[in-house]
Amino acid sequence: SLDDRMAPEALTRNNALGLDIVDGHAVKNPGDYENPDKLFDMLIARIRKYHPTKDVSKVEEAYEVAKIAHGDQKRKSGEPYIVHPLWVSIILADLEMDKETIIAGMLHDVVEDTGITIDEIEENFGARVKALVESETEDKRADLPPEDTWRIRKEESLEELANCGDTDVLMLWLGDKLANMRSFYRIWRKEGKNMWQSFNQKDPEQQFWYYSTIGGLTSPLRDFPAWQEYNELVKKVFERNN
Repeated sequence: SLDDRMAPEALTRNNALGLDIVDGHAVKNPGDYENPDKLFDMLIARIRKYHPTKDVSKVEEAYEVAKIAHGDQKRKSGEPYIVHPLWVSIILADLEMDKETIIAGMLHDVVEDTGITIDEIEENFGARVKALVESETEDKRADLPPEDTWRIRKEESLEELANCGDTDVLMLWLGDKLANMRSFYRIWRKEGKNMWQSFNQKDPEQQFWYYSTIGGLTSPLRDFPAWQEYNELVKKVFERNN
């Protein structure tokens, strides 16, 4: 079972056996580490290790909301979209964040990418979760092609991060972007720079600007292994040697 193990590092490879290694655990197929219900069980096990209360009902509610809202959406990797917010929440639980931040991790993309409104987030999960989700919600400018608005959307979101003055927001961003970089690293090992051709922003230098800037803006968290892993993965994916 994956439920009770330590948090996964970036996917590695046991070359001798030809197996991918996730969370120190050899897996033979993606379902071993992409099954949403298994990942949710892992999340709950993490929370119960450190949280003073055992009530996880709002976390369960957030999972159901996100799972229904994201529906059949897929990530660039091809995995079900719900896998991403689950990993974000798991990372946040490993950082021993409070349940509001973990719930925000589960819901961080629902306003931007589904029909859920920010007011519904507040109504069901409270003002704190609303504020955290808002910190990660871009103005998509739905009337314009996403590739044309990519730079301005990222500039706006980075300005939000730079001015937030809130450690929980930094943690939420770190959880989200570390989950992204772990996924990117898996794709990069197979496709190299060609991976960016499936993204709205196809220029790897622009992508590097965005993700390296996030590393700088979250540097107050530099003593956390998660921050260190994030920045190491940025170097690997963008092939920086220093």
